[in-house]
Amino acid sequence: MEAECGGEARRLAGSTPAAETRRGRGATANPSGRFEPADREAFADGWDIDEDLPPLRTEVTLERARSIITRNTSPDIGFDRSINPYRGCEHGCVYCFARPNHAYAGLSPGLDFETKLFAKPDAAALLETELSARGYAPRTIALGTATDPYQPIERRYRLTRQVLEVLARFRHPVGLVTKSDLVLRDLDILRDLAKDELVKVALSVTTLDPALARRMEPRAPHPEKRLAAIRTLAEAGIPAMVLVAPLIPGLNDHEIETVLARAREAGASEAGGALLRLPHELADLMRDWFAEHYPDRAGRTFSLLAQARGGKVYDATYGRRFTGTGPYADLLDQRMRVAMARLGYPPERLRLRTDLFRVPVRVGGQYSLF
Repeated sequence: MEAECGGEARRLAGSTPAAETRRGRGATANPSGRFEPADREAFADGWDIDEDLPPLRTEVTLERARSIITRNTSPDIGFDRSINPYRGCEHGCVYCFARPNHAYAGLSPGLDFETKLFAKPDAAALLETELSARGYAPRTIALGTATDPYQPIERRYRLTRQVLEVLARFRHPVGLVTKSDLVLRDLDILRDLAKDELVKVALSVTTLDPALARRMEPRAPHPEKRLAAIRTLAEAGIPAMVLVAPLIPGLNDHEIETVLARAREAGASEAGGALLRLPHELADLMRDWFAEHYPDRAGRTFSLLAQARGGKVYDATYGRRFTGTGPYADLLDQRMRVAMARLGYPPERLRLRTDLFRVPVRVGGQYSLF
């Protein structure tokens, strides 16, 4: 099992840039994507120039998408449609399950995922068109399922706010998932939606340890800022949920009860958790990250993951991919349920309304609600 689960921390050959150039980034390597015809490996050829390399900069490419609502039929996901105004995420969370998606653009799921980003400037216009289509049936749209809708570049592009403005005009339900307190910028829209039970916001609090957070998710806001955001949302009457995810064996799994308690104290009305998922290239990226930051914990982490994944690094089977199976997975589930009951989290999750949906009438080329 040890060889299968990758128990030893090891580096990705030839794909680990110098630490100085990736300061403030999550991934420690930039391997080729799985669809590339060749793998690249750096080697010393005697022509090295002894000078400081500039740090990696964030590059944003504007992407002209043909549609903006993505649909899924996954039986273990609580929504059937989602919107992601961005591809790639500057937060740089090393464990992000969406990293392998960057391979479809011919880029690395490693450092490219957090430095070579895509923004969809037509997101709001596309959404208006799709919501106005004859026969459209409203159901909750999940915003931010693959990359964070409030990552730092949202301050410049404001695509998430534009999408929320459209949803508000159409009185369409939306569930937001983020790690950023930038969500509070849109408190005006969220209050308007919340009064009609059309929105809830989930804040991911992976750890309360600032040192661990800085290594795992270097450009995401401090954990205390996320808890403060939960408090502000709750005080504004906006349903707030805490996500204790991903649960990484031997690294942050001991914090389940503490995070749930702090979030409940801040006003969270719902909670959820999920076991670390390592699809495609992500498994090797996590091994490389452990080799640099926590080489002494890698064996335990990957061993427990293998116990919960049928002896493999990852199991994509519906119904098991988020939770795993076996004693360790059962223990995590039991701890979550017991802590949530003790802390008074409601057993039922809020269901958002769909009966208020309407297509605004265009007057003079613009939408009007009256």
